[in-house]
Amino acid sequence: MAYSIDLREKIVRAYDEQLGSQRAIAELFGVSRSFVEKLLARRRSTGEIAPLPHGGGRQPHCAARDIALVQQHLKEQPDATLSEVCHRVHQEHSTSVTSSAMSRLLKRLGLPRKKSRSTPASETLHVSKRRVRRMAR
Repeated sequence: MAYSIDLREKIVRAYDEQLGSQRAIAELFGVSRSFVEKLLARRRSTGEIAPLPHGGGRQPHCAARDIALVQQHLKEQPDATLSEVCHRVHQEHSTSVTSSAMSRLLKRLGLPRKKSRSTPASETLHVSKRRVRRMAR
């Protein structure tokens, strides 16, 4: 969270009135020395003390064309693993995508990231009961 304009004005006023060094002013207002240095440097260079707008965060790794390819690939092969989808994107667009980035993309698109079960539903109950018995020992 950016410091308020009011606090910034007080810091600049205190420095202009020579109430102390930058370090002393930082301690007086409970901010870091580097903040005071940067604030005063910005005022010297631009005349502004208002906070800069937020940078917007990290940009998505996958472009829109990659997203369309991923959706198409998963329609064709719903059991594709993350590494297979990453490999397909790399083949088609020469874009290297990690499996963690692909997992985040699939989550954002609301697509399943796991393959469907290869074990029949009738055997699943049997396997889970055996696992519970083993853990109880």
